[in-house]
Amino acid sequence: MSAISLYAHQASQDFEQKVQNSLALLKSALTDFSRDGGLVTQASSLGVEDMVITELLKQAGWLGHPALSVFVLETGKLHPETLALMARLEAHYGVPLSVYRPDSQAAADFVAKNGEEAMYQSIELRKACCDIRKMKPLAQALAGKKAWIAGLRREQSEARAEVPDTQSGRAKINPLANWTQGDVWHFIERHNVPYNPLHDAFFPSIGCAPCTRSVTLGEDFRSGRWWWEQASAKECGLHVASVIPIQAAN
Repeated sequence: MSAISLYAHQASQDFEQKVQNSLALLKSALTDFSRDGGLVTQASSLGVEDMVITELLKQAGWLGHPALSVFVLETGKLHPETLALMARLEAHYGVPLSVYRPDSQAAADFVAKNGEEAMYQSIELRKACCDIRKMKPLAQALAGKKAWIAGLRREQSEARAEVPDTQSGRAKINPLANWTQGDVWHFIERHNVPYNPLHDAFFPSIGCAPCTRSVTLGEDFRSGRWWWEQASAKECGLHVASVIPIQAAN
């Protein structure tokens, strides 16, 4: 059974208004932050929320604009399905992705010292792996950018329950903050947006292969991420406040 057949009929009654609000937020933010040569980027995990945002950027008339880029963190540990989606996305929209990878020597040294399954040994080692494979490449991706766009939704977890539409510091725009899972999949179906087939195998949240599993119906959206850890620890750092130094932005 596909994720579309499970969830696309569950859109909110105010779905259309949510779409218009998201488009307005994106247009306003991109106009504001691209003034005087400012650059904005979409952080795409290639998960379903980020695929929705890329489509919204197209509908807003900004996809392909020189002030806007879309980047992916290719950690070296992604599922084959995720890697394949990168090429599908580029072909579908006709725009290139900016791909950032970890320092190969740092990644190799970490594995040589701690093993391929270090992330299961302790939270500290898991976060050290995330730092090499995600956080440092993220800092490179955001260097020189005035703002970035992410697919956070308040419904996803307790840690994200109060995510604002726009966060300050280096501005972070969350155009889907108040969307539900049903809204996301209704939009995917309506606009025939490509998505990761792992979602059809009950992966609501998709990250690195060693750190992601499928979930059962009724489990929390984020329960398939770092499932061996306590819920309070289930962030890699990408969306934790004040992790990325704002002085790197123009």
